Amino acid sequence: MHESFRQHARSWLQENCPESMRTPGTADDLIRGGSRQVYNNPDAKVWLERMAARGWTVPTWPRAYGGGGLTTEEAAVLAEEMQRINARTPLQSLDTIMIGPLLLEHGTETQKQEFLPRIARGDILWCQGYSEPGAGSDLAALNTSAVLDGGSYIVNGAKIWTSYAHYADWMFCLVRTDKQARKHEGISFLLIDMQSPGITTAPINLISGHSPFCQVFFDQVRVPAAHLVGKPNRGWPLAKRLLELERTMISGIGEDELGGDGLRLDELAYVYANRADPHYPTLRHDIAAQRINDRAFQLLSRLNGETADQARLASVLKLCGTELNKQRLDLAVNILGTRGLGWSAGGFTANEANLTRDWLRSKANSIEGGSSEIQLNVIAKRILGLPD
Repeated sequence: MHESFRQHARSWLQENCPESMRTPGTADDLIRGGSRQVYNNPDAKVWLERMAARGWTVPTWPRAYGGGGLTTEEAAVLAEEMQRINARTPLQSLDTIMIGPLLLEHGTETQKQEFLPRIARGDILWCQGYSEPGAGSDLAALNTSAVLDGGSYIVNGAKIWTSYAHYADWMFCLVRTDKQARKHEGISFLLIDMQSPGITTAPINLISGHSPFCQVFFDQVRVPAAHLVGKPNRGWPLAKRLLELERTMISGIGEDELGGDGLRLDELAYVYANRADPHYPTLRHDIAAQRINDRAFQLLSRLNGETADQARLASVLKLCGTELNKQRLDLAVNILGTRGLGWSAGGFTANEANLTRDWLRSKANSIEGGSSEIQLNVIAKRILGLPD
């Protein structure tokens, strides 16, 4: 049965994937979707529309919600066939990994019909309203409030480190709806239209010079009560479920190759390292160790994808994936030597400058989505069963 689907997918991809979508893309070519999406290449829009029409932007989602209705095995075959022709992912949206699956599990039928097909088509882009200036690692200490007023909630407060908030059409947001309850029990999960009156965003720059992060302010923002996911004051379990999805997603950087020209560590060493240097054998050892760890992580990710309880390893994957990415970029910049000091293409190649910026950006990997220290605590308590 899978072989029949493979032949069908291979034929369809060959006929429908534009030639320009079978080449490596840059960061500027990523298609995240949303009303503000800019298509530098018109073929990218064509490719997205064709794949969305098949439901193959979210192949395992039900067809009723814009998905392809494929089994997990069929989706894996589709991914293999796309890789075979070097087809770009038509929609690289976190929405298909985070808020989409959460709505599939916990949304009302109305919410599913309203939002899921639009996510699958890339029509809307979401941002995540979790962290606040006074509630980061201790997320349950959040203070952004939502007070029920007739058929709407009135939201006041602020969120921070909100990725792509200045481009987003909607936000999934944690709000405090009961200030008298214990902090984990007075939180609700709201879907907020970012065009609502009273919302302002302020971009935040990072040390790398590039940043998707913003601070978002809410001043008497009115949100329909129908956009509450789950029950009032019972949003914390939903928040944890979404964090599991986010952490598994972030862990994927542990499998990434290096950016820029796509050179791997051994290829960088061939170009930049001095093989007459007495430290070169040590470098060879470090590269080999990194490649072994990378491969072990890939196998762990695959194992997790084949288990029924994928949430169990989310913190392990997040911790290992982000730390591996930091180590990989540390080693890459060391290999470049003084060429790893580049900031712009002036005097440096674009790849050298990008690697420097990626190295700086990687320092946030072990903070975002829950710091490495938080993941270690989660692993100790929930997986290993260690006492407090």
